Amino acid sequence: MSQEIAVIGSPDFTTGFRLAGVRKFENVPDESKDEQLDEAVTRTLEDEGVGIIVMHDGDLDHLSRQVRESVETSIEPTLVTLGGGAGAGGLRDQIKRAIGIDLMDEDED
Repeated sequence: MSQEIAVIGSPDFTTGFRLAGVRKFENVPDESKDEQLDEAVTRTLEDEGVGIIVMHDGDLDHLSRQVRESVETSIEPTLVTLGGGAGAGGLRDQIKRAIGIDLMDEDED
C-alpha cells in the first residue's frame, strides 16, 4: 500500500503543496491554531494512508503537550517540519528519525 504526504497548516502554507499535487491537507487558519490544530494533527496521525506529515516548525508551539509528543515520536507517519531556521542539522535529524540511519554520516577511514 502506498502512502501519501499530508500537509497541515495555514491556507498560505498548504496552498503550494496542493498546487504541487499533495491531496491530503488540513487548513487551519492562523487565528484558530490554538483551538483547531490538535484535532487536525490527531486526524492526520490516525489516517493510515499518510506516511509523511509536513508542518511549519512554528506551528508545533500551538500543539498541546500530548499531541506534540505523539507527533514528534511517531515513526509512521513521520513528521517533517519546514521553516523556523532549523537548517541542515534539523533536517538531518528528521531524516535519521524517519529511516533509522544517518545518511549524511561521513566515514573517517
